[in-house]
Amino acid sequence: MTQVLASGLLSKMALQPGSSNSEVQYQLVLGDQRVDLNPLIGRHIEMTYSGAIHCSHCGRRTKTSFSQGYCYPCFTTLAQCDSCMMSPEKCHFAAGTCREPEWAEQVCFNDHIVYLANSSGLKVGITRATQMPVRWLDQGAAQALPIARVKNRRLSGLVEDLLRSQVADKTNWRTLLKGPAAELDLALERDRLLNEFAQPLAEIEQREGVGSVQLLNDADVWQFDYPVTQYPTKISSFNFDKHPQVSGRLLGLKGQYLILDGGVINLRKFSSYHISFALKD
Repeated sequence: MTQVLASGLLSKMALQPGSSNSEVQYQLVLGDQRVDLNPLIGRHIEMTYSGAIHCSHCGRRTKTSFSQGYCYPCFTTLAQCDSCMMSPEKCHFAAGTCREPEWAEQVCFNDHIVYLANSSGLKVGITRATQMPVRWLDQGAAQALPIARVKNRRLSGLVEDLLRSQVADKTNWRTLLKGPAAELDLALERDRLLNEFAQPLAEIEQREGVGSVQLLNDADVWQFDYPVTQYPTKISSFNFDKHPQVSGRLLGLKGQYLILDGGVINLRKFSSYHISFALKD
């Protein structure tokens, strides 16, 4: 027996940190419908891709999703799809070539956080201050520690660019899904990095203005626990473009991944795909 619970355009899963000693809470988002996923762990689920993709910005139908959910015209014109979103130290606003200066003023010129996280090992990253802790949960981080607050996105990129000469800035998704991360002393790593890069960090602040870079020497480490009952021994990934139906027993949720008994799927990769979600008995 198959029970369809929801259908609509897929967005990344909604995440909330658990209360003390409890697991991260997940919701599947399909259009304006939401399905609580934590209670479904252990159940057999089925997701079916209808073949339709609609741009997450303009809504037009597109054969191919660009940059996780956009049609090609939006991908090539929106500031949020520009290369500086991945490399903010190469800010187009500062260069006078921003696609949407008004959008950038609202989004990029806010406080940003440079952080250390432990997902598949030590990494450095950046996020808007308002996106903590969701950014870390999206990455499946077991631990996270803010180490600097800066006044805009470009500055966060400059600081991250310094630190990634010593620390990775990517998550290894296969390592992430093989098991829980071994605990790290993030405060010790913070102190080591801030001491090693004290001079170039001071030079950035001197150039950009007093208070533009605030080091967070006393911030607390965040800890997260994910609802996973069993990690895969061999990792294989599902792909809606190759196989429109994905099914199996749900074993866990980590980052934006569903872990099933037959493989894993990164739901964020398929943003804007029209999906139906069902339980099978």
